[in-house]
Amino acid sequence: MASRKQIVMSGIRPTGFLHLGNYFGAVRNYVRMQEDYECFFMVADLHSLTTHPDTAELKNNVHRVLSENIACGLDPDRVALYCQSHVHETAELYLLLNMLAYLGELEKTTTFKEKARLQPDNVNAGLLTYPVLQTADIILHRASLVPVGKDQEQHLEMARKFAQRFNHRYGKIFPEPQAFNYGSELIKVPSLDGAGKMSKSENQFATLYLSDDDELIRKKVMRAKTDQGPTEKNSPKPDYIENIFLLMKLVSSEETIHAFEEAYNTCTIRYGDMKKELAEDMVKFITPIRQKAESIRNDENYLKEIMEKGAEKARKSARTTMEQVRSAMGFNY
Repeated sequence: MASRKQIVMSGIRPTGFLHLGNYFGAVRNYVRMQEDYECFFMVADLHSLTTHPDTAELKNNVHRVLSENIACGLDPDRVALYCQSHVHETAELYLLLNMLAYLGELEKTTTFKEKARLQPDNVNAGLLTYPVLQTADIILHRASLVPVGKDQEQHLEMARKFAQRFNHRYGKIFPEPQAFNYGSELIKVPSLDGAGKMSKSENQFATLYLSDDDELIRKKVMRAKTDQGPTEKNSPKPDYIENIFLLMKLVSSEETIHAFEEAYNTCTIRYGDMKKELAEDMVKFITPIRQKAESIRNDENYLKEIMEKGAEKARKSARTTMEQVRSAMGFNY
């Protein structure tokens, strides 16, 4: 490995509660990456304003997302764990990159179209330029690796495009960020109702949150969609049954998964038993994270200390980048 570690950057919005999809799509990778890379992990409080302009709950939400990430294994001494709004250079780079982003391409992004559909009365400029701010977050630290879920691949493609444009026009400052997931496929954690993926905001009964208590986890899993079971041996699984197997692969033992695969293929599967097993395995997985997060969240001084330490690391990196950016753009008069 080269003497200088590669730089990793990623962020999570402090809206809604962290769920299983966030854990397996992102946080689990963060925890592994802190061993081998220079990591910047950001709580995206500015991003949250595009959909949640009321900031009354923002402080609580930021504290919760920080405590949940630390409970999942992130070490604030090893990584820069910080709030987006604490690094003012982000706003400057965002402004400069907006001059290189075109209305047509921003309007075409899937996330913009989706969010505009969900909040037709609040289609703000921040919503439109979300990918530009996301690019600023990433390239501010000249990160080359970004652990992202499938739904963020398009934004990462745009980040590469904006970095290329900047480099082409002003000189090569930024690496082009790549998706990174330890060589495995990007994971999309399915929702319990068989419709799409787990979400922080939509259909909360179909999503398992890291803050759910044991009974709620059991109740949600038992409500997962099933049918009468296969009538022919080795038949293909419908999507919603495939989803239950996918969830089981995240938290259950290989023996358990194998036993239910066998039962499915021989038409002897009992979905009630399968869901009970999945529920208990989910409880075993989520409970320690929930308990640790609660104890961290109750220690406000500790959280403040972590945010200050993280912001200091992030600002140091950001200052170096912005000096180069200003020089490359000719702001040296």
